Parts: sequence; C-alpha cells; structure tokens
Amino acid sequence: MNTYIALFRGINVGGKHSLPMKELVVLLENIGVQKVRTYIQSGNAVFQTIEKDPSQVAKRISAEIKKRYSFEPHVLLLELEAIDEAIANNPFPEAESDPGSLHLYFLVSTPGTPELDKLNELKKESERFYLRDKVFYLHAPEGVGRSRLAASAEKVIGVPMTARNWRTVCKIRELGKM
Repeated sequence: MNTYIALFRGINVGGKHSLPMKELVVLLENIGVQKVRTYIQSGNAVFQTIEKDPSQVAKRISAEIKKRYSFEPHVLLLELEAIDEAIANNPFPEAESDPGSLHLYFLVSTPGTPELDKLNELKKESERFYLRDKVFYLHAPEGVGRSRLAASAEKVIGVPMTARNWRTVCKIRELGKM
C-alpha cells in the first residue's frame, strides 16, 4: 500500500466550495482508497491505495468532486517521504516554536528560474524565505494575512502551490505515520 497526503486547494475557504470532511472521507472511500484520515476543514487528507501514480489518483479525486459538488479543486498529492523531507529541510528551526508563523508552500513542480530578487523586494524586514526544490518556506512573524510576499509568491515563482502552516504539516505527517 502507498500512503499519500492530499492537499486540497481552495475548499472551505471564505464560505466557498464547501466540502465537509466527513463527506470527503466517503467520497475518497468510494473511489477505492483506504484508511482515510482528515485534518481540519481546509482540506488535508491522508490515505492509502494500491495505486502507484499519484497524478492519476489526484485527477480521479478532483473529477469526482466536480461530479458531486460542481467545482473542481486542485489536488496536490504528496508521498509521505515528501512531507518528511520538507520537515527535515526546514531552514528556520527556531520558528517551529511559533508554528503559525512558519508556512510551507508545496509546489506542483520545481520552478525554472524564479525571480528571487523580486521576492526579496516584496518581503517585510521581519520575513524570511527559502526555496528548495518543490517547497517554498516562509517565516512571517507578523502573519501571512498582511504579507505582500505571501500574497505574491505563487505569481513570482511561477508554479501553482498550496500552503500549510508548520502545525498542520506536522499533524498530517503524524496522521500519515499511523
């Protein structure tokens, strides 16, 4: 069995694209995945399947949601090892004590040549960032809600991404190890 982490982008945010986690569990089980566990309402699921191609599983999940709920969220499927690696490579370990200030943006693919100078122009003095492979780390001690860097990172990097704070990343890793 392969363990995957599904990060759903844009569900249950601001009253749009409502998909209760209990219904998501049933939907996932109906397409044949097993041992489904979810974490918070913003769209994090861990499950097991015999399928080896995560992109095909993600497409099936997205298509099934569209069929049942009339919207098609982007589903980023990660192997458990990718979460382990992202945690191990955290360049800001001192920020782990304030898990709401440390965000990991998981990228759909490795960016070509991102404009790091532009990212530096956007960041506040208190903010720090680091881009490694398919993870963009952002330490924003003043919060991401007012961060120009957080708001513009995807556009500047040029690759679709979805973010989770440190607490959430650690929790979904824990669920994946169960």
